[in-house]
Amino acid sequence: MAVYLHELGVVCALGSGVEALRAGVFADAPGGVAPNEAIWPGRTLHLGAVDAALPAVDARPLAERSRNNALLLEAIAQIRPAVDAAIARFGASRVGVVLGTSTSGVGEAEQAWIASTHAGGETPQLPASFHVGQQEIGAPALMLARELGTAGPRHVISTACSSSAKALASAARLLRAGLCDAVVCGGADSLCRFTVAGFAALDSVAEARCNPMSEGREGINIGEAAALFLMTREPGPVRLAGWGETSDAHHISAPEPNGTGALAAMRAALAQAGLQPSDIDYLNLHGTATPQNDAMESRAVEALFGLDLPCSSTKPLTGHTLGAAGALEAAIAWIHLRDNPDGRLAPHWWDGRRDPTLPAIRLAAPGERLGRAPRHVLSNSFAFGGSNAALILSRHDV
Repeated sequence: MAVYLHELGVVCALGSGVEALRAGVFADAPGGVAPNEAIWPGRTLHLGAVDAALPAVDARPLAERSRNNALLLEAIAQIRPAVDAAIARFGASRVGVVLGTSTSGVGEAEQAWIASTHAGGETPQLPASFHVGQQEIGAPALMLARELGTAGPRHVISTACSSSAKALASAARLLRAGLCDAVVCGGADSLCRFTVAGFAALDSVAEARCNPMSEGREGINIGEAAALFLMTREPGPVRLAGWGETSDAHHISAPEPNGTGALAAMRAALAQAGLQPSDIDYLNLHGTATPQNDAMESRAVEALFGLDLPCSSTKPLTGHTLGAAGALEAAIAWIHLRDNPDGRLAPHWWDGRRDPTLPAIRLAAPGERLGRAPRHVLSNSFAFGGSNAALILSRHDV
């Protein structure tokens, strides 16, 4: 049973809306990620911060007041007419909400704790502006369902960097099982000190724009984003043709070095889509610019596709948006398949210094084109604990 990705709402460091995303991804020079001093006082880092004005959350119930939810509200506003039409067509109980996140409202909890420790007194008191519901992992789905007036299944998946890729797969299963007729699916994550400090403690944060697959790669740029799709069984412009999910169970943070789990996820996605490796036109790499991730992913890509498939990591543009990354990079796959008749490819922005210890996979150059419209695009998302997800998006007419 086919499922289709219809409307897309998106906001990230490249801007707000599909056209801003398209312009940023296919630009002739890298944008998006920029120096930022706000998140870590006293230290300047390149981060994928959202500069677009976001909807106010001050009038919402206290538990819903978070930057994560503001990002989601910005994304849903872009596709609200289509979602409202789906609710009217199918009924509120037949429309689900499935999201991925890793931070939820952790940023608000940080600010509340800072305020309490500076307030004086023998016993720190959290400010009245904070509600523990702001940081609950399930909060984004509850907020969005309430905003839309849906009464179908609603849940959040939190598996670090594969969260929202898995949310899309979960949404597809709800549709194929007949539990929903439409699902709003995707993910959101917002910048906060917790994630920056956590990756810094792992010595995995780059000071400058990240440099995936380079001999000189030093780590990630953390970013923030929201990306939402309306998914139904009704024919639409892009199909979610296949997905694969695996677990390495190798290490709490490091991936399996040979890419065994990543390779299995990609193979599972191909099998479900009924495709061969040669059918894939472009691969959006997980491409974090960390030493171990890039090493294992390049080995897995070579093992399955050889060295000729055009690939790129778009994280030098958006930053690594963690729980939102799977949905954001599915959005980038989606724009490759929409209104792209000559097959322009997202460039792989790096310093060009190949790591001689890694397979020389083909990295898309600025301005590179297929010379025809892409048919099938693969997007990889790999997370802590070896939680792997691979998504295949296909043009509706193939």
